[in-house]
Amino acid sequence: MLANFLKRLFGAEVTPRSRQDEFARLNREAPIRPSDIPPSGEASAPDGFVCRETLLGRDQRVAAYHFLLQQGTRTRIAKRSRRIHHVYAEVLVRNLIRMDVAKLLGHRLAVIELPDSFLDHPSIRQLPAKTLVLNVVAVPDTGAPRPEDVLEKIRALKREGFRIAADVQPTETPSAYLLGEADIAIVRADSVDPRRLRDFVASMGERRKGLQWLARGLPSHDEFSLCFNLGASFFQGPFITRREDWSGNQLGPNSARLADLLSRLRRDVDTREIAEQLKQDPALSLRLIRYINSAAIGLREEVTSIERAVLQLGREKLYRWLTLLLYGADAGNAAAPALLESALVRARMLELLGEGLPAAQREALFLVGLLSLVDAVLKVPMETALAQLAASPEIVAAVTSSEGPMAALLGLAIACEGDDQDAIAQAAEVCGVDSETASEAHLQALAWALEVTRE
Repeated sequence: MLANFLKRLFGAEVTPRSRQDEFARLNREAPIRPSDIPPSGEASAPDGFVCRETLLGRDQRVAAYHFLLQQGTRTRIAKRSRRIHHVYAEVLVRNLIRMDVAKLLGHRLAVIELPDSFLDHPSIRQLPAKTLVLNVVAVPDTGAPRPEDVLEKIRALKREGFRIAADVQPTETPSAYLLGEADIAIVRADSVDPRRLRDFVASMGERRKGLQWLARGLPSHDEFSLCFNLGASFFQGPFITRREDWSGNQLGPNSARLADLLSRLRRDVDTREIAEQLKQDPALSLRLIRYINSAAIGLREEVTSIERAVLQLGREKLYRWLTLLLYGADAGNAAAPALLESALVRARMLELLGEGLPAAQREALFLVGLLSLVDAVLKVPMETALAQLAASPEIVAAVTSSEGPMAALLGLAIACEGDDQDAIAQAAEVCGVDSETASEAHLQALAWALEVTRE
């Protein structure tokens, strides 16, 4: 991962532009054949209609992305014709094919929502079965297929290697009959009484041995802990980046050493002093020498001294590199990899939206995104973390107070992580960009972050 990140530090493009372009089309294009457009002119899929939810595994690493329609779009088409649901489903499927989702996500899974009557569409067979989880959703209208027909199609897809997910709740849902064939049950765990949830999970386990389940909408770590103890395999919700009361916490030993180095860099101390501090941490020194001499960096001569490594990398790039290491310095936060990925998406998106600005401003924008979740990974108050890292006043204002010229762009990046299209549009307007540009930048940033954090 760090080799790829250092490529980026030295100006190399990690994600091929063609792949970024394909990924950006997910929000921008609607590749529907003319014959598939509803003849009544009801609607075709609008720009920016797709969102993604991060799903963590039991190790709290990113295990999958759930691709689905924005909440506004889901609400808008909920009572529309089945034909409209098929239009949106095909747009989603064809864009996942076009962007080569298996290569993009690596070992992660892609979960996509599809109407129950869409399962025999030929486009599905063009998706990579081993990577895809098909979340089958019942569309409540008079044209609904018979349950036995849906189950027959699901069994055929499973024989081809696809996994099936179904939304189920303690209260009956239209797709509850799918549980018998589902590989993953999706439960809105935030709206269920804990005792009832426990009983429901137990009954699911009795009905389907080995059934995995996804806990959606978890607001805090308390709900995450409950679902973890109940055996959930996947977790989604605001708990991933939720702030808690960390006022009494101190930095871990490794984080403290990195923070001291970052502070010295910002105070512009002599390079020899930086090198001496690095030498006091043999593991960090070895890591720096290893990466500065890696094939990814492409230096002509081997670097053997810390002093030369610092000079070769440069202060700004060294600051980025050390900040990146903060996200995995101490072992006390299992969610650090997921937080790093989210921070990198924000950082890259801000950098993309700052295209055309002077290099120093783009660097500051990148650091705003990268540092915007540093409190969650260090588990200390944001003001404490930024003070120990000697972040510039402009970065502190943007991250802690939503003030200054960079705050609006950070707000837009955060809005793009949700599924509220109105919030995205409002944030984009404040920044003076259109929603399509913002969505494309977010998708390109996600593609880049997935590439540099690939294991």
